[in-house]
Amino acid sequence: MNRLISTASLMTLVLTIAATVNAQTSTKPTDDSRRATRVLVSGDSIVQAQPDTAVITIAVVTQAKQAIDAQQQNATKSDAVMRALKSAAGTGAEVKTSGYNLQPQRIYKEGQPPTITGYEARNSVTVTVADLTKIGAVIDAAGQAGANDVGGISFTLRNDRPVRDKALSEATTEAMSKAKVIAQALGGRVARVVEVQEEGFQRPQPIYANQEFAMQRGQAVSTPIEVGSLDIRSRVQLIAEIDMQ
Repeated sequence: MNRLISTASLMTLVLTIAATVNAQTSTKPTDDSRRATRVLVSGDSIVQAQPDTAVITIAVVTQAKQAIDAQQQNATKSDAVMRALKSAAGTGAEVKTSGYNLQPQRIYKEGQPPTITGYEARNSVTVTVADLTKIGAVIDAAGQAGANDVGGISFTLRNDRPVRDKALSEATTEAMSKAKVIAQALGGRVARVVEVQEEGFQRPQPIYANQEFAMQRGQAVSTPIEVGSLDIRSRVQLIAEIDMQ
């Protein structure tokens, strides 16, 4: 009986060893000859587009000895300016109050408390115009109605997605091109892109007109406005793996 058990144990041991040897001989050796490296590259793109919207900031500024007088004078002129703007801007334009401020005017003397000499009221109006040909007429109408301060003009896009996509695509293409050039210089090829990030995307930046506008009643010459173009910028950074085999 003991002899039968010993014989069975011996056969089990032999089979186990044989299976282990067979598994080891069927395993493929690891390929240590493959060499790879990673590179970090970036791509930049600037796409120009024509703006389709103008935003104009116009203000009525009045001054008086008494606060109530500055307020009332400003209210009268602002009402006239608002009506003139709505008429000149036309259908589809947006005219809204963007700020109101009433401040005392002070004189400062050394060793003495400040003295209030009067008050200044400022009523700011923002006009959004889709018809860019009306910008000069809007400014002229505001000046003739009593506005005496143009805070600035900016141009932008209502929908910047198409040009944004184009800028992003071009930036990505440039980054991939750089990765391929580096790979070729190293004697390899781009095996895969490990990571991609969009960096520093800039929406269309407003182009501000810094001209001094004549805000005189009855001015004969129309205010000239040059629209120009917008720059949409995109930047892509990617990590590519280069196969050096």
